[in-house]
Amino acid sequence: MIRVVKAEARKLKRRSLLLSTFATVGGLSGLFTAIVYLMINSASGNSKRGERISALQLSQPDGLVYGFKLVGAFLGIVALCIFASQTAQEYTYGTLRNLLVRQPSRMKILVGKFISMKIYALLMVIFAGGFSIALSYALAGHAKVSTAKWSSHAALVILGQTTLNIFISTLCFGTLGMILGLLFRSPISAIATGVLWTLILENIISALIANTAKWMPGQNFSNIGEGGSAIASYKYSLLISAIYLLLGSSLVAILFKRRDVAN
Repeated sequence: MIRVVKAEARKLKRRSLLLSTFATVGGLSGLFTAIVYLMINSASGNSKRGERISALQLSQPDGLVYGFKLVGAFLGIVALCIFASQTAQEYTYGTLRNLLVRQPSRMKILVGKFISMKIYALLMVIFAGGFSIALSYALAGHAKVSTAKWSSHAALVILGQTTLNIFISTLCFGTLGMILGLLFRSPISAIATGVLWTLILENIISALIANTAKWMPGQNFSNIGEGGSAIASYKYSLLISAIYLLLGSSLVAILFKRRDVAN
C-alpha cells in the first residue's frame, strides 16, 4: 500500500503538473481575494452575486478567511480535474496493466492512489489559504480594513474550521473526479462530464426547478466549503455528499475489480 502511495506521489510531483496546478490555485486565490479588497467601494459589489462586503465586516474575525472562502469551490473543480485525469490516464496510456503486475490487488492500487491524491489536495488547500490570507493582510490597509481581530482566538478557530471545511469540499469534488475517471476511463470525457455537470447543468436545473439545489451533489459539496447556507445546513450537505460518494465509489470499485485490463 505504501509503495502504491509513493508511486502515485511521484507522478503528482511532476514539474509540469505541480507548477501548473499551484500556479492556477495561486492565481485563483489572488484574483478573488484582490476583488474583495480592491473593489470594496464598487457599486457593483466586491463579492459573489453582486454582494457588497464593507470594511467593517472584513474587520471582524471571519474577515480573515473571506477571500479564502470565495476560492473554495474553484479548488474543488481543480481537484476534480486532477483526480479524474490521474485515474483515467492509467487506461489511456495502458499503464494499469504494468501496475497490476507489481501489485495484483486492485483495491490496494485504488486506495493507494486515493490516499496520495488526498494528500495532494490537502497541500493545495493549505497553499491557497496561506496565499489568500497573506494577500488579505497586504491589501487590508488599502481598503481601510482593521486587522486587529484577525489574530484573536476566535479568528484562529474560524481559520481552522474554514480550512477543514474547504478541504472536505475539495476532497468531495476530487472523489467525484476519481469516480468519473474510473467510470469513463478517459480523462477528457471524465473532466468534461464533471465540469459540465457541476458548473453548468446543476445551476440550470436549480434555477428552473424549485428546491432541487439541495439535492445536487456539486451544490452540496460547495455548501460544505461555505460551512452551510440558507438552502441547506452543513450537516445535511455532509450527509447527502456522503451518500452520493459512497454509492458512486461502490459502483466503480466493483467495475474496477471486475473489468478486463487491455494492453
